[in-house]
Amino acid sequence: MKRETSKPRPGVEKHFDEIGFAYAHMDGEPYWDESARYVFTLREIEDDLEKATSEVDALCHELVWRIVATEEMMDRLHVPKHARDLVAESFRKCDPSLYGRFDFAYDGKGPPKLLEYNADTPTSLFESAVVQWHWLEQLIESGELPEDADQFNSLHDKLIARWEAIAPKSFVHFAAMSESVEDFGTAAYLADCATQAGCAAALLDIQDVGLNGAQFCDRDGRRIETLFKLYPWEWMFADEFSHAPAMRFTRFVEPPWKALLSNKGMLAQLWELAPGHPNLLECHFTDDPRAASLGESYARKPIYSREGANVVLIQSGRAVASAPGGYGAEGHVRQALHMLPCFDGRYPVIGSWVVGGEPAGVGIREDASPVTSNRSRFVPHAIIG
Repeated sequence: MKRETSKPRPGVEKHFDEIGFAYAHMDGEPYWDESARYVFTLREIEDDLEKATSEVDALCHELVWRIVATEEMMDRLHVPKHARDLVAESFRKCDPSLYGRFDFAYDGKGPPKLLEYNADTPTSLFESAVVQWHWLEQLIESGELPEDADQFNSLHDKLIARWEAIAPKSFVHFAAMSESVEDFGTAAYLADCATQAGCAAALLDIQDVGLNGAQFCDRDGRRIETLFKLYPWEWMFADEFSHAPAMRFTRFVEPPWKALLSNKGMLAQLWELAPGHPNLLECHFTDDPRAASLGESYARKPIYSREGANVVLIQSGRAVASAPGGYGAEGHVRQALHMLPCFDGRYPVIGSWVVGGEPAGVGIREDASPVTSNRSRFVPHAIIG
């Protein structure tokens, strides 16, 4: 694995307009950055990243079986009591998952280490599946990359196939916060994948989801039977409508059981399940006496947190990096400190995608800080050798 400078494509902004990549710049700053690229060997992809993704995904499913069998583990994750039956039933019924993203620290010299699992509302999907694939094809065509260059990226085809499997010829509503161009763009991309799979799709703001008796509906009064929602489960469970019977008459993507894996408390429970696993970092709840075994170097993470918010990296008893936010009321975990590798002053995190339980590709975000945030930049990758 290495980071190389890369020649940006001329006229790339026009290309972004053509493919509908509306958030290449966000908040006045570049988000997509093709002035650099990460290069992997095929061995690194197949033996390290793909294998780690498969193994950790399998561990996560085993963990959910354990969580839904005990109130104690639900308590540790602060799952609201009124939501627990819904969560457990959705897993026991095998309600299907569409996708998720594991975030790994990896430098090509050792096994990937799981930092967290974006199991419920992962973004950076369109740029991983489509934008960087176009980048690869065009750089091969221009001679900037060798003809046999490749990419770990089967996301687009796998997403279409997954929609065919979980919602054949269904009408699917896609809801996200329209004020977030990234969230709404992600929902629109998945709606396009579902349409290509033979589904009918409607895109709406999350606030346009209403309640009509025992059924959710859209503003046109159409019943919502299958709902993809780019809206965190913990937020939904805090809403009053989460007590409504409609919660059981709606098919959700992602399903309620994914709430257990989007919670950073699962990192501690995952370590209890498979202590010493080469792709896991030791992790404990902060009120667990075993947390002291990590000493004065660890990552302190809120049980509920998004985009790195309120994560603090402690090294030798001193905070060396942190991100602001409003999370932490439910508690924290301590995870063994494993700093992201540094390439040319940038810290990359490997987002490894899983679709329907299968590894499907990677997307890389990097930052000048070792804490990845919503302002981190996306950098494309290639496989050479």
